[in-house]
Amino acid sequence: MRRTLAVVLVFVAVLASAVPARAATPAWWHPAIGLSWQIQFSGKLDTTVAAQVYDIDGADSTKAQVAALHKAGRMVVCYVDAGSYEDWRSDAAKFPAEVRGKALDGWAGERWLDVRRWDALGPILAARFADCRAKGFDAVDPDNMDGYANDSGFPLTAADQLAFNQRVAALAHAQGLAVGLKNDLAQVSALQPYFDFAVNEQCMKYRECGLLAPFTSAQKPVFHVEYGAAQCPTPTGLRFSNVRKRMALDAYRAAC
Repeated sequence: MRRTLAVVLVFVAVLASAVPARAATPAWWHPAIGLSWQIQFSGKLDTTVAAQVYDIDGADSTKAQVAALHKAGRMVVCYVDAGSYEDWRSDAAKFPAEVRGKALDGWAGERWLDVRRWDALGPILAARFADCRAKGFDAVDPDNMDGYANDSGFPLTAADQLAFNQRVAALAHAQGLAVGLKNDLAQVSALQPYFDFAVNEQCMKYRECGLLAPFTSAQKPVFHVEYGAAQCPTPTGLRFSNVRKRMALDAYRAAC
């Protein structure tokens, strides 16, 4: 009996070793639907706003500010411009001239990027995301993820943008950071599985909030901001986290 039992145990051990191990639970934050939020990119940072999530500029914020928000029970999102070049950033010189395209309408000092050039852009974004992580941020909010839908100066296609956006999401996750989708509403269904939440500006004004439904259907939040009282809030069924702000994105905030 002992010999038979030993043979059985060896067989079970061999069989178990042939079964692929279950993937580990992802190490980054997975925000829930219904969280209140604040977004502030200008003026002195107000850490007293009663919001569960803060979205602030990663380069302009300090590790101490992120720590203070954490101490107050907030989760903190690192704003990073991913799809466009900004001439005032400390790493602006790292962007080769050939990847800088046409100017963004209404935004001085910004130019669209050639998102096909991951060889040039990937290392820059990796360094930015690493800085977010080093400061203690929980997630990244990469902006201007829809160059293909604008007059960028490059012959970008939807497929080019899709590949870039997916790479940005993977880069954030590799740093242990959650990542939100900004822009590119036309490809939400394809991109939702790669992102943990969405950040949206003015979907009520432009009548496109329904395009973000794949996120809330997947139990992922949409952090939504409107800049006019008439357009706020979004339809109840969408379950967005709504807020009203001034265009300056200063400390002022009104929930809606």
